[in-house]
Amino acid sequence: MSDELPEGWCVAELPATCEINPPKPRPDALAPDAEVTFVPMPAVDAEQGAITRPINRRFSEVRKGFTAFCNEDVIIAKITPCMENGKAAVARRLTNGLGFGSTEFHVLRSNGAIVPEYAFYFIRQESFRRKAEREMTGSVGQKRVPASFLESVEVPLPPLAEQRRIVAQVEALLARVNAARQRLAKAPALLKRFRQSVLAAACSGRLTAGWRGHEQEWRAAPLREAVVALDQGWSPKCELEPSSSPAAWAVMKTTAIQPLDFWEHENKRLPDGLNPREDLQLKAGDLLITRAGPRVRAGVACFVESVRPRLMLCDKAYRFRVQERTVHPKFVAFALNAPAMLETLDSLKTGTSDSGTNLTQQKFLDLELDFPPLAEQHEIVRRVEALFKLADAIEKRVAAATARADKLTQAILAKAFRGELVPTEADLARREGRDYEPASVLLERIKAERSQTEATPKRGRQPRARPRAKRIN
Repeated sequence: MSDELPEGWCVAELPATCEINPPKPRPDALAPDAEVTFVPMPAVDAEQGAITRPINRRFSEVRKGFTAFCNEDVIIAKITPCMENGKAAVARRLTNGLGFGSTEFHVLRSNGAIVPEYAFYFIRQESFRRKAEREMTGSVGQKRVPASFLESVEVPLPPLAEQRRIVAQVEALLARVNAARQRLAKAPALLKRFRQSVLAAACSGRLTAGWRGHEQEWRAAPLREAVVALDQGWSPKCELEPSSSPAAWAVMKTTAIQPLDFWEHENKRLPDGLNPREDLQLKAGDLLITRAGPRVRAGVACFVESVRPRLMLCDKAYRFRVQERTVHPKFVAFALNAPAMLETLDSLKTGTSDSGTNLTQQKFLDLELDFPPLAEQHEIVRRVEALFKLADAIEKRVAAATARADKLTQAILAKAFRGELVPTEADLARREGRDYEPASVLLERIKAERSQTEATPKRGRQPRARPRAKRIN
C-alpha cells in the first residue's frame, strides 16, 4: 500500500481495527424461544450491498449451526461466486440485536477504530475482491476466502471523524450514481415498447398513411400465396461446442433465431463422420421461424441479413422464401414480429407443455397477413429500419452510460480511500484552531484500553458484551 497517505492517516492491519469472526453469543444471551434475524446467502443483495430478505428464527434453532453477528457488524461472503459478486452488508435492525446466517459469511466487528460503513465500502472495492479471489483455497466451485487473508489485509485508516465524513460523501455520491443507473435500467424496456409500437404502426398502415394517399389498398392473404419455398431442417447428434471456423460444417441452434435478428454463433459443430446436407445451408435473404420448443421460443422469426458459410438449418425451424416480385421479405419478417401477429402465432401453437409446443407447416402457411402494394412495403421497410437504427443508437449510448456508471462507483471508492473526497481532519483542525486524534494515536489508545480491560479481574461469570465503537469528537 502506498506510503503517501494524507496527514493523520495510517496503514492498519484489519485485526487492529475490528474483530474477525467473533465468538457466538452465550447460550443464555437470549431466551431459547426469542426470535432473531436469520440471513441465508440469497437474502444479501450483491447489487445493493444490503440484507433485503431476512427472516426470523428462534435463537435456540440457529445458535449452534450458523454464523452469528450483531447490529453494525459487516458480513461478507467468503465462497465463490458470491464473494466475487460482492455479497456484503452492514447488519442493521436485527431482531433482538442478533443475527445468524450462512456459514459462508465472514464477520467483521469494529473495535471502535473503524466506522462499520467505512469497512464495508473498503471491501466493496473491486481491487479488494480481486486480491481476495487470488487467495481463495479449496476445490473448483467450493473455493473460499480464508480468515487468514482478512487478518493480513491492510486498511488506509483516517481519524474517526474523517471516516464518518468520507462515508457520508460516498453515500451521497453513490446515491446519485444509483439514481442514474435506475433511470438507465428503464431504457431497455422503453426501447422494446418503442420497437413494438413501430412494428404495430408499420403493419397496420398507420406508419405510411400520409405517404400512401387514398388510392392504394391493402389486401389480406394467407402467407402460402407469397411463399415460393419452405424447408424444415436437420438435427443430427452434434458436438456440443460451437464451430467458429467457416471451414467446418455446423448446425444452427434454435436460439440462433431471435426476434428480427440472427445469431450465427449459436450453433453446434457437425461431427467429422457425418456428411453435410448442402441443400439446408443457410443463405443471406432466408426467412426463418422456429417451429418447436418451449412455448416462448416457438414462432420466433427473423430475416437473415448475412451468414457464415457451411451453416445448416436445424430440424426445429422452418426456412422459407417469398415471391419478391410482389412481397418484400423484410416486410414479412416485420409482420411476423408485430404485437398482434405474435398473439395470433401463439394461438396457433399445438401442445400444452412449455417444452413441447409446435407450429405446424399448414397452420403457419395458412396464417393471414395484410399486404400493402410492393412500393409501400419498400417504404415501410425503409421507415422501420430508420427508426430501429435510431433505437439501436440510443441503446448503445445507454449501454455506454451504464458502463461509465459502473466504473464511476469504483472510482468514487478509490478516491475515498486515497483521502480525496473530503477535507482531512488535520486540515480542519488547523483551520479551526483545535487538536485532533490521528489514526495512529486512536489505534494505540484502543489497544491500551483493550489491554487494561483484559487485565482487569472478572467477578463471576458475566455474559459477553459486544464492544461498542467510541465516538471521538
